[in-house]
Amino acid sequence: METLKKIKKFLPIIGILIFLYILVKLDIRKIFEEITHAKINFLLIAVLFIFVSFITETLKWFSIARVQKTNISFFQALRINIVSFFYGFITPSKVGGIMRAKYLKEYNNNVGKGVGNFVLDKVLDICSLVFLAILSSFIFKDILPINFFYYSIILLVVMITFLFIFFDIKKSRFLLRFFYRKFLLGRWKERAKKEFYSFYEDMPKKRFFFLFFILNILNWIVLYSVSFFIGKSVGINLHFSYFLAILPIATLVAQIPITIAGIGTREATLITLFESAGQIGIRTKLVSMSIINLFIGAIIPSIIGIFLIFKHKKSYKHS
Repeated sequence: METLKKIKKFLPIIGILIFLYILVKLDIRKIFEEITHAKINFLLIAVLFIFVSFITETLKWFSIARVQKTNISFFQALRINIVSFFYGFITPSKVGGIMRAKYLKEYNNNVGKGVGNFVLDKVLDICSLVFLAILSSFIFKDILPINFFYYSIILLVVMITFLFIFFDIKKSRFLLRFFYRKFLLGRWKERAKKEFYSFYEDMPKKRFFFLFFILNILNWIVLYSVSFFIGKSVGINLHFSYFLAILPIATLVAQIPITIAGIGTREATLITLFESAGQIGIRTKLVSMSIINLFIGAIIPSIIGIFLIFKHKKSYKHS
């Protein structure tokens, strides 16, 4: 058990080591030059899309919260989204974003409902990403192993099955009954029962899932627009369809919990797929694009998130 804990602790380092290896193999000075000479007009458009992405990202789970009868304004939800973005940024697969449930408790007095909001949003987020990855793998069917296409379909089927089973309280209660009876004792039983029912309290009907799914697709397109304009700023003059086809696969690979914020795994996938698509000689540009994206699209928003966390703690103490 201790060995497993140690392995899990050091797993995120793998992605960072991959990133360092890529930097060593490339010309670091050239990467620095491309970053410093990035065209400001395209970067400004990218920053605009980053603002839009926080709106679309908030909108997709805010819509779920409203159906859950959570009394929260969009501005309050946007603030919570920036805070939870920071927690997601510093954790593998962005699981730290579940801190959103803690902040939502202030508006519904219910942690379970906030967890339900996060889990449903996360599952639909991955479903929409896998859907885009399936389309991408079909486009690159002559380049990618056919198994990737099949694995993506299997993953999508599994996620949809999970969605329709575990977000149905009756089916979920039936499946979890054995675990509840055999492994939980005393007060843990009562606490688990309470959290279980609060998780499903005001859970959106399945007819809303398609709307949430579309909002997730829209959010991914906005995020990939950020990469597109950053790419143009460093001289990657390719049609948006290349980014729309390749980035979903890179994003899916970046979800593997062996790194933080997809560092390393994303860059390796981008280089492999762009070169497989015939775009040779743009490795340094791809890495430059990724570094700029990391800085203006993740690090700066995370710093704002830290500021909001301290501001919230300060106001909480005074209340």
